[in-house]
Amino acid sequence: MSSNKDTFDQSPLLASSLSSGSSTRAVIVGLVTQRQSESQTKEYLDELCFLADTLDIDVARRFVQRVDSANTGTYVGEGKLHEIASYVKDNDINAVIFDDELSPRQLRNIERIVGVRVMDRTIVILEIFERRAQTSYAKTQVEMAHLQYMLPRLSRMWSHLDRQRGGGATSRGMGETQIEADKRLIRNRISLLRSQLKDIDRQMSTQRQNRGKMVRVALVGYTNVGKSTLMNLLAKTEVFAENKLFATLDTTVRKVTIDNLPFLLSDTVGFIRKLPTTLIESFKSTLDEVREADLLLHVVDISHPNFEEQYNVVCETLRDIMHDDKPSIVVFNKIDDFTFVKKDDDDLTEAQACNRSLEELQTTWMSHLEDRCVFISAKKKENIERLKAMMYENIKAIHIERYPYNDFLFERYDVE
Repeated sequence: MSSNKDTFDQSPLLASSLSSGSSTRAVIVGLVTQRQSESQTKEYLDELCFLADTLDIDVARRFVQRVDSANTGTYVGEGKLHEIASYVKDNDINAVIFDDELSPRQLRNIERIVGVRVMDRTIVILEIFERRAQTSYAKTQVEMAHLQYMLPRLSRMWSHLDRQRGGGATSRGMGETQIEADKRLIRNRISLLRSQLKDIDRQMSTQRQNRGKMVRVALVGYTNVGKSTLMNLLAKTEVFAENKLFATLDTTVRKVTIDNLPFLLSDTVGFIRKLPTTLIESFKSTLDEVREADLLLHVVDISHPNFEEQYNVVCETLRDIMHDDKPSIVVFNKIDDFTFVKKDDDDLTEAQACNRSLEELQTTWMSHLEDRCVFISAKKKENIERLKAMMYENIKAIHIERYPYNDFLFERYDVE
């Protein structure tokens, strides 16, 4: 960054410092607290490993500490942090990744002790978004979120200039001047990006209005549950789909026809636990596709051990971004990968979802969904006709309500 100009060029401080293809070994760190059980921590760290793998980072070891709450200065206790630092030094580790967002103070203290790059869950997600962004719109969204994350953390990046300060109590050294100049440039850049995003938001809102009164259906769900695969199947398109987190960032909208009924189907970015608030703000237009949809297809990976928690995370996020309830169909995907693990007779622990068969699961809370859920395999194309029939009936009802004189145009779509 240059403090001599009132312009901003994206520097290595903002670009991903983990270049694609580089060999990076890391350890990950999590906490078991009063609010987060041991099983939850294991699940979160499993997901953090998946996030790291998406960045081509090899996770060498996990460190977990049981505490009442995170240490405000070092996240984990200092003893545990020195244990991590010793392991890092002895095992050629390049980075230490923490499962929660770290404060600027925590980042500074931890980095001083471990001596390698320190990352938190937020920056890992931001770097994945940075790599995945394809359109100029998505890149603008990610850059603004990245700048908002970095702004309060600039001081640690320029700590090497602190020693250049003058001796007087009121003097201002080069380090302080550089930090203030860079913060000003970043604020100016954020202001410019926010203005650009508002213009694009207006353009996209106009585009949505120009689509006419066609019924709009949005695919929503946790990341990596198969939304893009289902999009390709229903719309007969080639939307990028991959078994990695956040394979889709840009909203894709396609016209789809089931029997004689046309509608618009959109594929949206997946949700995840602890999604950075800066990203939620930046991806407002993507979420607007969800807000303005007439029908939601909530896709759930039923083969995932904690699919129920993922389902709840998405439901909570939807409640946060929408003021009204929308008609929805819960699509339990990947039944071909579902594994039933029968409990031993002497196992007295509480049964988990994986300890029940699909038939047994359907008698649990899912039974309250009644005709609002369907079990499919988008990959194997299993039970897709049943899903199409449910979509048809819901979309037809919305269409007839919107155009009450057109109901004679519809022929019944047989449900097999």
